[in-house]
Amino acid sequence: MSLKHIVFGQPSVAVLAEAVGMDEKMQGDILCFEDDLSVGPLFILDTKDGQALRQQWWQQLQGTGPAAVAQEIFEEAPAPEPEEPEHSEDEARFLTLKTQLKEDPELEVWIWAGQNARDVTGYYWLVSKLYDFSGRIHIIYLNNLPFLNEKGAVFYPTHLHQILPKEFLKAKKLARPVSLAEYELDGDEWHRLMNENAGIRLLEGGKKLKGETVTFYDKDLLAQTGKEFIKAWRVANQVSGKLKYPVMDLFLAWRLKELVKEGKLESKGELKTVRDFEVKQPGGETPASPTNEATA
Repeated sequence: MSLKHIVFGQPSVAVLAEAVGMDEKMQGDILCFEDDLSVGPLFILDTKDGQALRQQWWQQLQGTGPAAVAQEIFEEAPAPEPEEPEHSEDEARFLTLKTQLKEDPELEVWIWAGQNARDVTGYYWLVSKLYDFSGRIHIIYLNNLPFLNEKGAVFYPTHLHQILPKEFLKAKKLARPVSLAEYELDGDEWHRLMNENAGIRLLEGGKKLKGETVTFYDKDLLAQTGKEFIKAWRVANQVSGKLKYPVMDLFLAWRLKELVKEGKLESKGELKTVRDFEVKQPGGETPASPTNEATA
């Protein structure tokens, strides 16, 4: 039997790779799917057009896409340009995986998922496409399970990268085949998520995801600003630091830029990455706070 491990996001790769090196029974390649499907549009993502829509949204967040407002993708679900779009990078990775599963009947897949929206959404996306290989696809969902940290204390991790490599050797015992019922129910859930096309998806417990609009964190971002300029990255960190499941800086930076466009915040600096600009509430010409500058 050959084995392939799957994770969602680079932070999980290093710790799992170290764990795999500790146990010959876990030997196998690690495949990382990069896209964070817990944020952004999912409309018809099982098609090239849907993948093109999502790529367009990411480009807009990064400031490299067309001038169209990214939020319109959720509101109107516009069709992409008529030319034939290419597969997304993750879709290309999946097609390679599918080919490997067809060519090697002994290949088994272990999907590792922590208790967070990114991993759970990624799981729904992937398992909806793997029904033909039932019996060979395993899930290891570390849902509300205790682990030991570096000091030997018990804690409940939400993400794989929080777990010590040696602790993965215990977690491997949780590997079980995805059941036929799960292929059906979880596949239906993935199609529900695509049709809902929410701006973000929040994990409510277990594998239950709740869709919210892209403006969901706007009130929290506004609450962290005042009448003096503050670094945008500080605002993003203060918001994300209070959440059980942190949100990526790129997404929060986009929301700050949208709030500036809407006139709900004022800015100085270039509206590029979260470290390139500062924000404050509208009104007055209050100079930037010396404290903020000194601690930047």
